[in-house]
Amino acid sequence: MSTHPLQIGTQLGSDAHLAAHLLARKFNRHTFWCGQSGSGKTYALGVALEQVLIHTRLPIVILDPNSDFVRLGEVRDDAPEASRAALSDRDIRVFLSGGDEPGLHARFLDLPVRSRAAVLRLDPLVDVEEFNALLQFEADVPNLKGSVVDALRESGNPARLRLAMRLENLGITDWDLWSWGGRSINDEIDDRPDAIVADLGGFPTQPESRAAALAILDHLWEHRADRIGRLIVIDEAHNLCSPDATTPVERRLTERIVQIAAEGRKYGLWLLLSTQRPAKVHPNALSQCDNLALMRMSSARDLAELGEVFSFAPDELLRRSPTFAQGQALFAGGFVDTPRLVQMGQRLTHEGGSDVAVPLR
Repeated sequence: MSTHPLQIGTQLGSDAHLAAHLLARKFNRHTFWCGQSGSGKTYALGVALEQVLIHTRLPIVILDPNSDFVRLGEVRDDAPEASRAALSDRDIRVFLSGGDEPGLHARFLDLPVRSRAAVLRLDPLVDVEEFNALLQFEADVPNLKGSVVDALRESGNPARLRLAMRLENLGITDWDLWSWGGRSINDEIDDRPDAIVADLGGFPTQPESRAAALAILDHLWEHRADRIGRLIVIDEAHNLCSPDATTPVERRLTERIVQIAAEGRKYGLWLLLSTQRPAKVHPNALSQCDNLALMRMSSARDLAELGEVFSFAPDELLRRSPTFAQGQALFAGGFVDTPRLVQMGQRLTHEGGSDVAVPLR
């Protein structure tokens, strides 16, 4: 990875408008990026990711629930020529959800068996026979021809028949997510492009969106021994890594993210968790982060908890967070040489999501 400093804006309080930088080599630690709604959090994150793309060879995988990064490959007309050339040369692949093309697809049978069980809402103790049938079906997967439902029905096994009915009754077989043997998002990840944007926001149901995120994270974890450094950006992380997860897929997602947070660093799986609700992110993931980017945050409770977790962030700077203007941030931890306040710079690519304007007469 390049040691080139990543210029993200200017230092606040600097009469000379000194440039502010992040240290590229320190993105090999988990990062927590937070700020309340309206603080400029997502825009600022885009500024940093553009710099990572320009100055490093670190592949980025973005889980994008609000379509905020779907235009990451579209360089602005007013971008400096050198930046425009660099970004135009990068392999940035965007995959859309909800049936649009290029589509975000995964293969149901590529999911680990326990993730498949979570999608099917199977409990290993409550749904003993069906869960066991799913485990036993694993041996048939490599030789499977045709649809999963047909294979389950043709077996004549009552528990497998119930699995087939469960797939149909829950509507899982009709999800736009599944490629059913075609190319999947994980095939794209294995190509090692500079960036993958997985647009999760267009799926018609929350379980489908969660299953898409789970398919990606499972794949990255199962191939961790490849030791390919990757930056895994999870926007709106409170929705995918909650301490109060209720459904089986949500619990499985949280477990996977916490596992990557705890063990992924040695395999080159580095998280960047972005959220407007720090208290809603699982503490076992939050506590593993060594880099902090904090934008405007008015909640005294959130600031107190952040101060406890990120003890390397000076209290006097944390306390200034409620007064930050849009686009201002505190950076602390390994990816800066010293904690500092920053006015974020301009995006080089187009922002994807936007607020709905109030119609005027």
